[in-house]
This record gives sequence, C-alpha cells and structure tokens, in this order.
Amino acid sequence: MRAAVRRLFLEVVGWALVIGGIAALVLPGPGLLALFAGLVLLSQQYTWAERRVDPVKERAVRAAADGVQTWPRILLSTFGVLWLIGAGILWWIRPPAPDWWPVAEHWWLMGGWAAGITLIASGLLAGAALVYAFRNYRQPR
Repeated sequence: MRAAVRRLFLEVVGWALVIGGIAALVLPGPGLLALFAGLVLLSQQYTWAERRVDPVKERAVRAAADGVQTWPRILLSTFGVLWLIGAGILWWIRPPAPDWWPVAEHWWLMGGWAAGITLIASGLLAGAALVYAFRNYRQPR
C-alpha cells in the first residue's frame, strides 16, 4: 500500500511539474527548473525519463563548474541574481507607468505580484545554485 501511494505521489507531482514547467517556458517563472524537477521525479518510475535526466544532469554540473572558474563569470552571475530579485520587487510593488511608457498603462508590468513572486523565487534559486557551485566546484588557481 505504501509503495502504491509513493508511486502515485511521485507521478502526480512529477507530471504537475512537467506541465507547469512547460507553461512557465512562455510565462514568468522557472520553467526549465520545474521541467527538470518533474523529470527527476518521473525518472524514479520510468526509464525514458531517466535517459533524459542523466545527460542534462551531466551538462548542468559541467556548466555550474565552468560558471564559477573566473571572477568575471561569478560577478556576472551575481549581477543576474540581483537583477532578477530587483525586477521581482519592482513587479511586486508595481509603481505607476512612467511618462515615457508608449502604450496603455494596463500593459505596464503585466502579471503584478504573482510575476514578482516568481521572479524573486527564480533569483533566490539562482543565488542558491551560484553559492552551491562556488562552494563545490570552484577550483582556486
């Protein structure tokens, strides 16, 4: 019984993350991260998902290691993290459209607080990934 509940839970959450990740590819949010997380969960049940996770995992580890080997890369990544968090805060507080905004005001910062939260969450996840990569893959010269 316990195994069946676990399998059902993994499948439901895995497929929800895959579908949400696909939607977040065109909507604000961490689409690739959700898609990959869903595939990781599904890989525990399906060999087709496991075959797709392994090469992505290898490339992600290689990219994380390469991304923290030089200080310009680390600084650029840090700037990207801060930019995401700053954009999320801007979306969350949603100031009025500036005078230079060329279209109707309802097109200014579409998505409101929900887009802001996903941007902030993406920035925090990216920051955590940067710290993890720095601590685990940084090779001092």
